Amino acid sequence: MQDGESNIAFIDGQNLHLGTKECGWSVDHARLRVYLTEKYKITEAYYFLGFISGEEQDLYDSLQKAGFILSFREHAATLKGKKKGNVDCDIIFGVMRKLVDNEPFGKAFIVSGDGDYKKLVDYLIKKGKFGKMLFPNKKFASSLYKSLGGEHFDYLEDKGVKAKIAYYHK
Repeated sequence: MQDGESNIAFIDGQNLHLGTKECGWSVDHARLRVYLTEKYKITEAYYFLGFISGEEQDLYDSLQKAGFILSFREHAATLKGKKKGNVDCDIIFGVMRKLVDNEPFGKAFIVSGDGDYKKLVDYLIKKGKFGKMLFPNKKFASSLYKSLGGEHFDYLEDKGVKAKIAYYHK
């Protein structure tokens, strides 16, 4: 990382939620944000969500309090509530916009297991701008990433990581 440059995280909120829920746990967003800062020196963390719903305002508030920058996927009014998040292209666009606009950043980290990011990941590795894929669980890690070296991914479900970021009912 050069002076003035910071690492950035791009989080597929639905993939993170479903990937941890499938394994019987959920993420404490405040603890996740601290973990990303301490472990990967993430200064900006973009959290991508499928659509805006007034019923989810508590979630949005807690994400913002934890330090995430929220990005909502645009949907036609007729599709709201019927469609999954589909934030993949928004995340890819967000990363590429930073590159094209020459916004200084160290490395990009992606929280998802979705194979749709593979071309982006390969490109960022080639440019020296890729940090890691942070997979919610091993099952959610697309087989497209099998060729990545271990230095390019981690699993959030690993015991040491999960202990730091899991939500525990009080």
